[in-house]
Amino acid sequence: MTATAIDSAGSMAALGARIVVAGVASGVGKTTVATGLMAALRARGLAVANAKVGPDFIDPGYHALATGRPPRNLDPWLSGPDAIADLAGRAAHGADVLVVEGVMGMFDGADDGSPSSTADVAALIEAPVVLVVDVAAMSSSIAAVVRGFRDHDERLHLGGVICNRVGSERHEFLLREALEPLGVPVLGCMPRDDGLTWRDRHLGLVPVAERPDDVRRSLDRLSAMVAAHIDLDGVMQLARSAPGVPVGGPELPGAVGRCRIAVAAGAAFTFAYTDNLEAMAVAGAEVVPFDPLHDASLPVDVDAMFIGGGFPEVFGEQLAANEPLRADVNRRVGAGLATWAECGGLLWLAGELDGRRMVGAVPTTATLGRRLTLGYRTATTTVDSVVGRAGTTFRGHEFHYSTCAPTGDALWISSRQGSGGGFASPTLLASYVHHHAGGDPSLVEAFVAAAVRSRCPSSP
Repeated sequence: MTATAIDSAGSMAALGARIVVAGVASGVGKTTVATGLMAALRARGLAVANAKVGPDFIDPGYHALATGRPPRNLDPWLSGPDAIADLAGRAAHGADVLVVEGVMGMFDGADDGSPSSTADVAALIEAPVVLVVDVAAMSSSIAAVVRGFRDHDERLHLGGVICNRVGSERHEFLLREALEPLGVPVLGCMPRDDGLTWRDRHLGLVPVAERPDDVRRSLDRLSAMVAAHIDLDGVMQLARSAPGVPVGGPELPGAVGRCRIAVAAGAAFTFAYTDNLEAMAVAGAEVVPFDPLHDASLPVDVDAMFIGGGFPEVFGEQLAANEPLRADVNRRVGAGLATWAECGGLLWLAGELDGRRMVGAVPTTATLGRRLTLGYRTATTTVDSVVGRAGTTFRGHEFHYSTCAPTGDALWISSRQGSGGGFASPTLLASYVHHHAGGDPSLVEAFVAAAVRSRCPSSP
């Protein structure tokens, strides 16, 4: 895990070649095609940048492996629409092409109607769209599907179609024949191949960090399949047809002071936004990764700790067995180490997780259930915390199956039904809410300031 300080001068003067890979619906191979496209273009010698529409952490991990660049997110609900072009410029800096994977179906987004969909992002960065259609159960009907997506939103340029899960050469012929009158180029036809289906789990794909060698091997195969069945020259021609969009530097925090922030990493904690880590670095922090599965103590001379999300429930036994680290973290948090924990981080700091002892720094017990809590949130702190004074309001999202008892009341969380949640003190914030700093660096600035004030003693 690295964090690179990027100032406003590090952004591109104009957003160049780019495409958005959209799906008709969620879960029909869009991620597979988009990631394979990134890998295949890179194999051609191109510098390929990557981004994901929406708040997801897992898909961008696959993108990062395919491109060799940090994972990026473009989420207008979290960051605000005005920040999206600048964030895309940061993602694309130094690359030949930016490939953006959409979220869900092309027009699906937040319940409140705010800009948040794949279509919204494509319009904000003026990128042509490649539509991935699962054709396993259709032939001529594809014309109606593509025509509807092409004509539904006049802001968009539907520049091509990729047919996914094609059954035979005859099937491909029928698909191409049906689409020819529309004048929308068919950029490729990916054959049906169950071997290209990546493992799923309760929150989606398994993070790359858990099985990197397996993912790398499947990615090599996928790259070769995409190169054989998708017109990469046509994709690049479409990407280069995008108009130049001026971009500046996304808003970044001011320099606060020098400090060291321990950031949870490894297989159990893979959910941390690159833009947040970079914002910490710009504010003056040195980001120091540590692995809660294996390290016996926090890194030496750290002044704060950030624990993002992940799957601590999958690694509960190993986390519980690491008694030296649990004791060290409990002591350090209790002594005033500035600490920010999101979702999985909250579970690790709890007293127990599914009956296994965790750190015990937060007075709650976590249990994995079967009911999904999912959605965008507006949160307001009810007490002073490491992200600001009481009354600090920020945007975020939740995505979890677990529950905590008690729930805490450090945040007032607005969604369809307002509710309390989370735990806080002047040196702590631990809640289910994930925050993206791309449009509002003030929380990161406050956290780094808390780290500078913290100067918690090192472990023995």
